[in-house]
Amino acid sequence: MSASGDGTAGDRACLSNDNDGFYGNHDGSDEPNGTHYRNSYTSSSYSYTSLSLDSIPLKDSEKIRRIVIASVKGFAIGAGIKGGLALFSILGRLRRRKLLTSLRKQGVMTNNEAIVMAVKETLRYGLFLGTFAGTFVSVDEIIATLGGHRRTARWRALVAGAVAGPSMLLTGLETQHTGLAVYILMRAAVLASRCGIKSKRFGQICKPLTWSHGDIFLMCLSSSQILSAYILNQESLPPSYKSFLNKHGGKDSIILNGVKQIASGMPFTNLEEVEKYYEGMGANVKLDPEMKVPCSIIHGNQSCSGHVLSFLLQAYKRALPVYLPVYLIPALIVHRQGLLKRPYSIVGKGLLGTARSSLFLSVYCSSAWMWTCLLFRIFKRCNIPMVAMGTFPTGLALAIEKKSRRMEISLYCLSRAIESFFSCVAEAGYLPRSKKLKRADVVIFSLSTAIIMHCYAQEREVFRSKYLNVLDWVFGVPLSPGETPRKNS
Repeated sequence: MSASGDGTAGDRACLSNDNDGFYGNHDGSDEPNGTHYRNSYTSSSYSYTSLSLDSIPLKDSEKIRRIVIASVKGFAIGAGIKGGLALFSILGRLRRRKLLTSLRKQGVMTNNEAIVMAVKETLRYGLFLGTFAGTFVSVDEIIATLGGHRRTARWRALVAGAVAGPSMLLTGLETQHTGLAVYILMRAAVLASRCGIKSKRFGQICKPLTWSHGDIFLMCLSSSQILSAYILNQESLPPSYKSFLNKHGGKDSIILNGVKQIASGMPFTNLEEVEKYYEGMGANVKLDPEMKVPCSIIHGNQSCSGHVLSFLLQAYKRALPVYLPVYLIPALIVHRQGLLKRPYSIVGKGLLGTARSSLFLSVYCSSAWMWTCLLFRIFKRCNIPMVAMGTFPTGLALAIEKKSRRMEISLYCLSRAIESFFSCVAEAGYLPRSKKLKRADVVIFSLSTAIIMHCYAQEREVFRSKYLNVLDWVFGVPLSPGETPRKNS
């Protein structure tokens, strides 16, 4: 989960249905609103008092307590999310024990090694977010003490967020997180644009960003790059994301290589391997070396429509384990109190969300093959532009998802698409790699967290309420007895 939220532009005009759009939220249950901003003091034991213009300085003991609490809570979130995802991954490995046993000779990680690695990654991400939270609060308090609470309020969180950014290095000094950094940058850009939308100076410039279906357009744009790379140049994708696509793309590397050869205009070199692959699956497939479209490579003797339907059912089974932790872990963190009061309601919504998101992912993957097959059949050819065009409408599957989640998903995919695109450009020699800046991901992440934390301190209304709840829980300051919070002037 990221530090920023997906909500509305912020002011009253942008909270109306007319202006819910590119960064809007049409779902009433998750709708961010100004009432949270006005009443957040009464709904939580923590507030953003230390970050506001009129806040009252804390005693030294309270400052230390705030730093320690933020660090512990940050660690809990990082370790909880990473550990939860690792747990589901390990459970999936245990279910595939027989297959993994047969692959150990090929250098595949054993279950014990996977568990050790999961524990290490859990601790690393816990330390990462714990250190980020502790560093941010420490720098925030130091600047406030030295420069004055009110005088530094407008820029203090910006500096503290930038200083806390290098905490990412705790996940591994040699581990690049370009995808994560670009994703957080996209989040920062969303918040900045929301601020621009409600601004008198930049409101007209940012008005196109209120387009109601901008999230789906971004998803289509991202899908064109990501899925084209999945078929034509997987090396441009991060290893973990490549593994994810290979699993849910549902096609063996032999099949993908055959499609790549015909799309790139290269002579076939693996048709016999493709035929043997289908023979091993009980299908007698004979491929024509003069073929113009790769449908027989993609789905053998099946028809295009029959392949889409069978693929959809298989894809749904693969998608369910992906979204169980996505809905379960946030429920434990964000709705930890409500879970005890109304467990059936929250669990029921979580299961419904899991089913809905699983349907989105399965339709997304199956429609990728549907659209490409359809385009190949219509134009009776297959080339790189056709692959890019065929994978573009795949993003329409995002309409299945809940409105409040669409921007979240499209931004994540956009960050992956940007990373893949620039890798392809650099590989082609058009973008020389910098030898001096080895950790550009840390620089991008620090810049992004500076913007996000500044918006958190000064432009809280651009966040969605449930994200504010989490951020307040981590960074907030307990109200002093009898203290009456005051709005920013």
